Amino acid sequence: MRNGYFRLMCGESTTELKIVAPKDGGNHVNVKDIMDYLMARGITYDTVTLGKGLQDAAASGQEEFVITLNNEKCMEVRESYRMTVSQDRMFVVARFYPPSLKGERMTAEEFLGDLAVKNITYGIQEKFIRAFFKTPIYGADVIVAKGLAPRHGSDARIEYYFETDIKAKPTLNEDGSVDFFHLNAINHCSKGDVLARLFPEDPGEYGYSVYDEKIKPRDVRRMSLKPGRNMYISEDKLTLIAETDGHVTLVDDKVFVSNVFEVENVDNSTGNIEYDGSVTINGNVGTNFSVKAKGNIEVKGVVEGAVLEAGGNIIIARGMNGMSKGVLKADGNIISKFIENAKASAGGYISTESILHSEVSAATEITVSGKRGFITGGKVTAGTLINVKTLGSSMGADTIVEVGMDPSKKERMQQLQKQIAENNKSFDQVHPVLTAMTQKLAQGVKMKPDQLKNIQEMIQKEKDLKKLIDADTEEFMILQDALEESGAARIEVTGEVFAGTKICISDVSMVVKSSMKYCKFVKQQGDVKMTAL
Repeated sequence: MRNGYFRLMCGESTTELKIVAPKDGGNHVNVKDIMDYLMARGITYDTVTLGKGLQDAAASGQEEFVITLNNEKCMEVRESYRMTVSQDRMFVVARFYPPSLKGERMTAEEFLGDLAVKNITYGIQEKFIRAFFKTPIYGADVIVAKGLAPRHGSDARIEYYFETDIKAKPTLNEDGSVDFFHLNAINHCSKGDVLARLFPEDPGEYGYSVYDEKIKPRDVRRMSLKPGRNMYISEDKLTLIAETDGHVTLVDDKVFVSNVFEVENVDNSTGNIEYDGSVTINGNVGTNFSVKAKGNIEVKGVVEGAVLEAGGNIIIARGMNGMSKGVLKADGNIISKFIENAKASAGGYISTESILHSEVSAATEITVSGKRGFITGGKVTAGTLINVKTLGSSMGADTIVEVGMDPSKKERMQQLQKQIAENNKSFDQVHPVLTAMTQKLAQGVKMKPDQLKNIQEMIQKEKDLKKLIDADTEEFMILQDALEESGAARIEVTGEVFAGTKICISDVSMVVKSSMKYCKFVKQQGDVKMTAL
């Protein structure tokens, strides 16, 4: 395949243009290319004549066709080229034009010299260029230099050899009861176990533009293993190994291994418990005691009026009677036979058979199932789903259920609103004073050193406030977008929902007017809608 091209023919009394037809499906001569060429060399022509001539040339089917441009003497023209550098400076493309019939040809050395003058020094296609000047190709764009694209690397990653996000849920038995004992919710490890392995970052390699400019590959994320107690790291810093038998968890990107602390009961014999690992209580947790663990807390009995805080999951086999002062707080999940007169919050899901007069929140979902499966009184909040058998009460106990956003994020939005308002107020107080003092300085008013120092402090304060306001506003807008996108959350009632129950989804709500069965509440067209389950 060869593109068509043109050649200038300079006579004593005429100037002509020879049109050479393309071969094997190549492109015809570009009209604009010809016009730019002639204009650059000051050669006059009639546009209509040129256009008609090109049409005749294409229609004739002849390999060569001559068009008369004017009746003037023309000086011979050397071989030339038009050069283009790509916007990303990675390619140099040239289009060569033949000399007039008696014109001189360029040399490879001359063209290479031109590239050097233009500071194009990297990726010169010298072999191709020299071959070109032996066998020229006209009427086509050819690459004469090309840069080297950077090789982008990859982020470091850590592969953990244990379950980092345990989502074990209690099994629902055939009789409708819930088995809270076989949960498989603890990561056991043995001495010598490989817990995690670091795969270091690949920084990639620099590239180069045709101007020999270094092009940096994109930044990659570096990581390192963060060993805790009861483990060691290999000499090459790439492998984390358990030093003892015990329980392994991941807390804030840090691996933690401990022997599980086990007691019969939490009472006067033990006092409050605060432990870096996981805690197992074979009996009960008594009133007014607290258990705090960085891992999981498992209670095989009942919790009464106590405070439990866990960096992992909280599992209570026989339930929680908060006595209006009990608190459950887990960064992971909460699984309890029942939750009564208590406050409970989970960074994951909550699973129970009943919730009575309690404030309960979960970042993801809340499932209330089993034989009773009811939520009565209080407020229950989940990020994506609340699934319950019986919702509300025929006795009219105030019951509020809400889905649509992680409760902690909603609380953060309220904090940000308050911070933005306070900082805006401070900004509005500083700005006019600073403006007035700046104007005085501009007018040549002399100020004492302490006044100048005060101005500098106010300028810095204004900058700091503006920075805080911008950062808080950006975070608020991100959370606001998340709230608007949370309309897919839902509340499912597999039994009956009683009148008077308040349903909230995202930023809209409704109060159930009459009892309904087997239904689902979703957000549609800006309102809470009830549909069949």
